[in-house]
Amino acid sequence: MRVATWNIHGTRGAAGWPRPGRILDVLAEIRPDLIALQEAQSWLRPGTPMLDEAALADRLGLVPLRVAPDQQGYRGNLLLVRRDAMLRRGPVGLRLGGAQPRGAILVELDMGEGPFRVIGTHFSLGAARRREQARRLLAAALALPLLPVLVLGDLNEIRVEGAALAVLARGFGVPPAAPTFPALRPTLSLDRILGHPAGLVSELAVHDTPLARRASDHLPLTARIRLGAP
Repeated sequence: MRVATWNIHGTRGAAGWPRPGRILDVLAEIRPDLIALQEAQSWLRPGTPMLDEAALADRLGLVPLRVAPDQQGYRGNLLLVRRDAMLRRGPVGLRLGGAQPRGAILVELDMGEGPFRVIGTHFSLGAARRREQARRLLAAALALPLLPVLVLGDLNEIRVEGAALAVLARGFGVPPAAPTFPALRPTLSLDRILGHPAGLVSELAVHDTPLARRASDHLPLTARIRLGAP
C-alpha cells in the first residue's frame, strides 16, 4: 500500500496565486492509496473546498474523509483514500490546540490488508505546544483496541530529539531523516510518516520532481505500508 503526506501550502507553491491543478498533477505522479494533506483548507473559508472532488475521484480514485459534512478538511488537514476503502471508525477530529488552531483527523480503515488506524496532522511552531500536541496524539494513536497505527503529517520538528519527536518516539521509534522543506532546496525533515509496530513503514522516500517543487513549499513524503510485517 502506497501512502504519502504533503503540506500543500494552500496550493500556492513557494509564492504566488493558488493553483490547485498542480496539486492534482503531483498526486497523479505519486498515485497514493492514502494521503494526508496539510494547509489544505482555508482558515477564513473552511466550507469552501480547496481541491476539486470530481477530479480527485475521476482521475485518481480518491475521496476525502470528512469530519464535518459541510467541510472538505478539518483544521487545515485533509485525508484522501481510495474509494474502495472500508471505513471502520471515524473520521474523528482531534483538537490539538495552539494559537492558530491545530488538529488531526483519526480514522480506522481496512483497505484489503486488515484493519489499521490512521492519523493525519499538522503541529504548531512552538516547541512546548508541539510537545503537548504529541502527547495528545500518542494517547489517541495507542488507545484500545490496539491496531497498527500510521501517523502522517507536518510535525514542524527539525531534530529527532526535538519536542514532538521525543514524545512520539515512545510509540513509534526514531524516524529517519527525509528532507522535504523548503521544496526548492530541501534541507529540513519537517514532514514525517511514523508507524507502529516497527516494520510497518518501509521504502520511505521524498517525492522530488520538477512539478512537486513548483506546486508547494514542501515536497511530498511517500512510503510503503506492510500490515503483515512482524
